[in-house]
Amino acid sequence: MAMRRMTGFLATVALLAAALGPAHAQDNPVVVGAVVTQSGMLADLAADLRKALLLWQEEVNAAGGLLGRRVELRLLDDRSESGSVRALYEQLIRDERADLLIGPFGSAATLGAAGAAEQHRRVLLNATGAARATQRAGFRYVFQVPAPFGAYAAGALEVALRMDYRSILIVARNDPVAREMADRAQADAIALGLRPAPLEAYPAGADDFVPIVTRARAAGAQAWIAFGLPQDAVEMVKAFRKLDYAPAMFVAQGAADPRFVARLGQDAERAIGITPWEPALRTPGNARFAESYLRKWSAEPTALAAQGYAAGKIIEEAVRRAGVLEQEALREAFAALRTETPLGGYGVDRDGAQRAARPALVQIQNGRREIVWPEALATARWQLPYPRWQERRVLK
Repeated sequence: MAMRRMTGFLATVALLAAALGPAHAQDNPVVVGAVVTQSGMLADLAADLRKALLLWQEEVNAAGGLLGRRVELRLLDDRSESGSVRALYEQLIRDERADLLIGPFGSAATLGAAGAAEQHRRVLLNATGAARATQRAGFRYVFQVPAPFGAYAAGALEVALRMDYRSILIVARNDPVAREMADRAQADAIALGLRPAPLEAYPAGADDFVPIVTRARAAGAQAWIAFGLPQDAVEMVKAFRKLDYAPAMFVAQGAADPRFVARLGQDAERAIGITPWEPALRTPGNARFAESYLRKWSAEPTALAAQGYAAGKIIEEAVRRAGVLEQEALREAFAALRTETPLGGYGVDRDGAQRAARPALVQIQNGRREIVWPEALATARWQLPYPRWQERRVLK
């Protein structure tokens, strides 16, 4: 009799445990912490990162969460003060007990987050920091999502090499981001056997590119590759037309911005821009992401949104492979992971720096922005050479 009572008691306990199991899992969420600027002068710029993370949280929980547990985002506001970021990530680690961390908006803030993550040995996805300094040698817990600034010339240099445009002029706005892109472009061009002229740097706000055009013409530059803002690219084209100058290939980072076409109209034709992400990219899940984001937020996603969402998808895959939330196991999973996201490839070197992602090239063709590189993701073939001004025809 006693044995039957004990057996019945144990069966009841098992049934209760089974019934309470899902509820317990829901009460014990996987906490993903991030510092997302929500006030101050950078709030509007950073808003898409927060929106993308909320969209990812909604989707991953609808699919069953991580390891059978719901995901709970803990988002802190740095009030547009990058100096406060490290302390906020320490708060996420110490007080919020975050299982995983996603980096903040921008490279400067990411440095503070990385310092906290490395000190406390907590895995952090660097969602937006593309500067070289955000992935320092020896980092073990910080893993980069976006393509680094040093990769922004990869497509332009490959196309120049394929077209046998060996005389290269690299032009850069004199700011840290553009100079990092340009300095790496110079080094990579030499390594590829191209012949780059001395780097041409121009000050912020420059609107007269005639002197640089004059030097480019004298040097016989076949390819003009520029790093800077949309308005800089606009002024370059104006100088080209004024001097009746047309390099065989014109690539400008700012030409990927819709404002470039809006300001130049048909003079924008055949310019090539550099972009970290496009809604039309045929990357895995990108069309679905763009549609879901638009449906939830009534706005088109931006590259920043794609970076935040990609960080979430990378977390999903790494946690699935690790099978646990123990930090060393997670660190190994993120370090070894090779996968694809709507943003592009993910794969890092020994310091956690991104090596798989590359910005795309878009060319203005008949007034439309067409992806021309990487060729596996292209919506059209690049059209070169860049046409001379007397050869252009009015588009209908």
